[in-house]
Amino acid sequence: MNILITGANRGIGLEMVKYSMEQGWRVFACCRNPRGADQHGADSLFNIAKLSNGQISVHIADMMELSTLQALSYELRNDPIDLLINNAGIYGSDKNNFGAVDVTSWLQAFQVNSIAPLKMVEAFSEQLLMGNRKLVACMSSKMGSMADNGYGNSYIYRSSKAALNAVVKSLSIDLQKQGIISVALHPGWVKTDMGGVNAEISTRQCVEQLFSNLAELTIKDSGRFIDIDGSDIPW
Repeated sequence: MNILITGANRGIGLEMVKYSMEQGWRVFACCRNPRGADQHGADSLFNIAKLSNGQISVHIADMMELSTLQALSYELRNDPIDLLINNAGIYGSDKNNFGAVDVTSWLQAFQVNSIAPLKMVEAFSEQLLMGNRKLVACMSSKMGSMADNGYGNSYIYRSSKAALNAVVKSLSIDLQKQGIISVALHPGWVKTDMGGVNAEISTRQCVEQLFSNLAELTIKDSGRFIDIDGSDIPW
């Protein structure tokens, strides 16, 4: 199986690379700036890739520079993609409570969390059609659920993930005839830079459960918003 993962340099994305390698899958691991000093975790990704005997390759996919997505699609134009995981995402500024929302950060969050995942699917639609699995998985969050919002605030992150959910739902309708499955995933509360040390599960536990859930999906599941335990999350 060929798998493409964005935001693969740290956290859940990096753990997905490790898991995929163990399964013997071909991995296209993408991050914003693989050689940049500010890319925490990129060294770990490169070290894993070096030991993979060509099973893992590292690529540039900058969600703030959509031209890099088109360039990557051209680079991989002859490679079937069975599973495209839109994992790259940002929380945005901590200034996201009522009366003090950082608009610049909000726009960046929409670009990375909502717009770029759609542009990735557009860029790689032909490669997905060449693949056997034809599965798009977008990393969302329960914080994007209207029904689950009992605390308010967090305007930036909540709204960008709610927008991503709308993108996934539309993709599930638009791509159904081509046999492409599109789902939104909630990874649980995970011990990452974003989730913090008090989170409930490790990245390994998260990734094992996510891939277990993905393995069971058919075209009938397209458009679902799926919790880490496999149940449906209300919009």
